[in-house]
Amino acid sequence: MFFELGRAFTKFFTPLNVFSYLTFRGAYAALTTLLICFLFGGRIIGALRKLKIGQSVRTDGPATHLAKTGTPTMGGIFIIGSVVISMLLWGNPGSKMVWIALISFIAFGSIGFFDDYLKVTRHNSEGLPAWAKLAGQFVFALAIVLYLYFSMDSDVTSLYIPFFKNPVIDMGPLWIPFGVLLIVGESNAVNFTDGLDGLLAGLLILVFISLAIVTYISGRTDFSAYLGIPYIPGAGELTVLCLAIGGALIGFLWFNSHPAEVLMGDVGSLSLGGIVAVISLIIKKEILLLIIGGVFVLEIASVIIQVASYKLRKKRVFKMAPLHHHFELSGWAEAKVVTRFWILGGLFAIIALSTLKIQ
Repeated sequence: MFFELGRAFTKFFTPLNVFSYLTFRGAYAALTTLLICFLFGGRIIGALRKLKIGQSVRTDGPATHLAKTGTPTMGGIFIIGSVVISMLLWGNPGSKMVWIALISFIAFGSIGFFDDYLKVTRHNSEGLPAWAKLAGQFVFALAIVLYLYFSMDSDVTSLYIPFFKNPVIDMGPLWIPFGVLLIVGESNAVNFTDGLDGLLAGLLILVFISLAIVTYISGRTDFSAYLGIPYIPGAGELTVLCLAIGGALIGFLWFNSHPAEVLMGDVGSLSLGGIVAVISLIIKKEILLLIIGGVFVLEIASVIIQVASYKLRKKRVFKMAPLHHHFELSGWAEAKVVTRFWILGGLFAIIALSTLKIQ
């Protein structure tokens, strides 16, 4: 809205030209989502509590988590809602990249919503069957990747690897299954990480700040040329979206910090994981995403290793998977696990951003 307002009336009132600046709109998009969460978060939590939308906790997990039973969940709803409102105000409505990212955000959030809804109504930790959840993710991911494949330029199938200026390989049609697996894998990796108060929100704040920097650089011919990374026309608009999500996560963390007043739920974790992957596909940073979200990679890897080891050897590698539960059962306090994982996430983000220069 403000972008169109500025473009229409700048010739009559030049200060309105400020709405054309990505940094200005990005900052206020973040402030908007932050204020929405601050102002309405408490009311939404109260409504969730009144509707008895509470978390069901796994009985085979750490005993300390049983106290979280009944904590309002599905808090991801107000993350998604605040971001959509903010982007309608501060985004460029003509940006196809923003629209495809927002659609993926809502689509994966809808899968998480149904999963959370079934958990709440059944009063247990079992939501959608695993096959149904994966099927939904694959369908949405395939639709998104096919759209990107046929609507973006020929460089869309090129695979870039950190430390190399030029694409390593043109994947051609194989980019389609690669993109689908990246979206589904990242969505589930983020979902697995959501197990401790404030853990996922804090890590995602670091991820979206990093993506905001990379999208801004990728959308500028001068910066991208200087750093030797692919220039993606229009990618700068994703900076506004990344900062809006970052602001929403900071607002959510206010209520989600230990002891949590509300939990994100699958509606939040699946949607956020999905949009992170979609943005990385658009800006050609698929491999860099694995570094930026290094903690998510470790979390999902611990689950894969645990399951494979138990099926093949009937032995567990970790005391419990995902990885954060292993450290809890090893004697670390929940707050210590969260803080140390945040530090690790910060290190991954710094390493990822440093690769932009070392090419």
